Amino acid sequence: MSIKNFNSNTKNNDEWLTPPLLVKSLGVFDLDPCQPINPPFFHASEGFNINDNGLDKNWDLFGRVWCNPPYGRETFKWLDKLHSHGNGIALIFARTETIGFHNSVWNKADAIFFFKGRLKFHYVCGKQGNTANAPSCLIIYGKENIKSVINSELKGKLIIL
Repeated sequence: MSIKNFNSNTKNNDEWLTPPLLVKSLGVFDLDPCQPINPPFFHASEGFNINDNGLDKNWDLFGRVWCNPPYGRETFKWLDKLHSHGNGIALIFARTETIGFHNSVWNKADAIFFFKGRLKFHYVCGKQGNTANAPSCLIIYGKENIKSVINSELKGKLIIL
């Protein structure tokens, strides 16, 4: 039996950055626990990188969290932590059929925003890459974060859970 990865990356690049205008359209974030080591731009006032191991850090010291977690089996550990924190937005692939999505999103999130079309992520150098190989969605925890998506100019469909 073969196991399919959450992200089928075709270019052997395991670090993709969120388009900065996407995050900016959602307002100000206090923490990005998945920030690159040398970020070309920032999504939050504070950040943890792989050396800090943001998954093990205390997020309770921060308010609003932006999280573009590592894609793969670990993705849903990050979402569970964001759910426990209760105030943030995560960007993941819209793999709605996976067990992790059912456990950590359908059963715990306050809302999901499905993008119209596919996003273009950025390389660690800051340069924009090609279109992603799968559709993306925002996983929303906290009522105020739902409002920020409604008030953004993002194109897609918001589903309140």
